[in-house]
Amino acid sequence: MPIPQLKPADDKEVKVYSPFCQEPRRKFLPHAIALYKIKSLEGERKIDGGDDVPFVASWNISSLPIDLTRCRVLFDGNAELSYETTMQSSEFVSCLIEVLLTYQRTRSVDFSKAFYRKLMRMDE
Repeated sequence: MPIPQLKPADDKEVKVYSPFCQEPRRKFLPHAIALYKIKSLEGERKIDGGDDVPFVASWNISSLPIDLTRCRVLFDGNAELSYETTMQSSEFVSCLIEVLLTYQRTRSVDFSKAFYRKLMRMDE
């Protein structure tokens, strides 16, 4: 489902994640949770000075913000360019808020640099 067609999650679901989300970003929480529940996202990774690389991200969902979510990202349809990361669901929903903010600014679907650092294990 394209981002503009997302229907916000209900208040009950939003309240569960609210304590894990900073105040200025909470207004994006209903749509981020809706995106989380879809379990996948297609977009393009922006490459400075190069062609954008298409990706498909998929993840499991859980009902609690402290449960773990495993996210797999496949770049350019190439199994050799497949990466996984695991984080708390609340942290992953925060990454999806970043996706929504990027979409709002640029009309492109992409994760943040911080997400890619975690995905590529550059923070370890």
